[in-house]
Amino acid sequence: MDAAEFRRRGKEMVDYVADYLENIEKRQVYPDVEPGYLRSLIPEEAPEEAENYEDVVKDIERVIMPGVTHWHSPYFYAYFPTAHSFPAMLADMLCGAIGCIGFSWAASPACTELETVMLDWLGKMLKLPQDFLAGTEGKGGGVIQGTASEATLIALLAARSKIVKLIQADHPEQSETDITSKLVAYSSDQAHSSVERAGLIGGVKMKKIPSDNKFSVRGDALRKVLEEDRATGLIPFFFCATLGTTPSCAFDCITELGPICNAEKIWMHIDAAYAGSAFICPEFRPLLNGIEFADSFNFNPHKWLLVNFDCSAMWVKKRSDIIGAFKMDPLYLKHDHQESGLVTDYRHWQIPLGRRFRSLKMWFVFRMYGLKGLQAYIRKHVGLAKEFESLVRADQRFEISADVVLGLVCFRLKGSNELNETLLKRINSSRKIHLVPCQLAGKFVLRFAVCARTTESRHVQEAWCHISHLASELLQELPH
Repeated sequence: MDAAEFRRRGKEMVDYVADYLENIEKRQVYPDVEPGYLRSLIPEEAPEEAENYEDVVKDIERVIMPGVTHWHSPYFYAYFPTAHSFPAMLADMLCGAIGCIGFSWAASPACTELETVMLDWLGKMLKLPQDFLAGTEGKGGGVIQGTASEATLIALLAARSKIVKLIQADHPEQSETDITSKLVAYSSDQAHSSVERAGLIGGVKMKKIPSDNKFSVRGDALRKVLEEDRATGLIPFFFCATLGTTPSCAFDCITELGPICNAEKIWMHIDAAYAGSAFICPEFRPLLNGIEFADSFNFNPHKWLLVNFDCSAMWVKKRSDIIGAFKMDPLYLKHDHQESGLVTDYRHWQIPLGRRFRSLKMWFVFRMYGLKGLQAYIRKHVGLAKEFESLVRADQRFEISADVVLGLVCFRLKGSNELNETLLKRINSSRKIHLVPCQLAGKFVLRFAVCARTTESRHVQEAWCHISHLASELLQELPH
């Protein structure tokens, strides 16, 4: 394919993508295929000779689309949103074309410098404390990670490295293995499974702090566990607080937890993967009160801020803490400016060496939507969730299972877990809308997350009518 054909085919692909998105609600939101469906549709081996582009494109509808879950359909209400916008897609094209691997400043200066500035822009939108901003002389700063899972792992490994060095400075006779065996990290019992996984990868004990009746961790609960663990000779070193838990979008009380972590010299990381986007709105910014106590903070613009996956924003108060844990400087990666103190080499802030030019997506989206446009988008989704909540509350057969704060509604039929499991099976097997469940206080609960950029009130109303109809059928079948 030469440049001339690329121009033609590129325009055709943009048309295909635009048609796909314009007509996405006509497609079945959840695929009706069995595991292994795709293998029988394509050859067992790659072709010896080149094939025509037309044949490749024809196979998109034959091979790929039957097995796609359409996350950007207005009938997709599962998990949490994954962000999506035309400016971000255009920026991704440019990122792919430039194709740099931005592991150091010298590897592509614009890739590094735009990222630093975009994380400062976003930090200012969130009104983060100055300590988290790079500016021109700051000790903190931001970095784009692939996912919130990566950010949590990076924070935990940085905290582990820091505590080991501190203890060894006072007790040089203690080996790293001895210290690590006594380390213990903490999270809410509502925290995402990736937090527990970070402990597994980091080789440290991870304990879950019980949450209250609002599914939030409070200061007293943390303090109690810390006292018990210190009494048995363990060394608490890391706490991951969650703002907007995956099951119910609950918020740990960081104004209580933060001072405890600071006093106990425990690294506090805040995971706000989904909810963080909402903090650009003044009415939701109080949910972030207490951020000043944190050592690191992360959320995913690729969930709810119109920046396509992957783009997980992470900030640290002291960049030296992260760099100290990961710095490796072989001769082939050294460059003339790295000792100047003026440049960032992001390879020291992450697990992989390579990285894409992801800040282009942020630059395009922030400029083409503006802060007001982004705020309006968040508010629209929250309004749709509130609309769905009111429909549920108006039906005496159902109950709301957790506070509706942002774009997630947790609800269930009054009755047994088995009843709600059957309802969810019927909802998903009919394939008109797609939901996933969670468990809250031992109850099987349905989650309704407003996800797609194009979701409107009519889609929410249709979804509720469908759920209500299936519930009626189910309840009629029960013995009276």
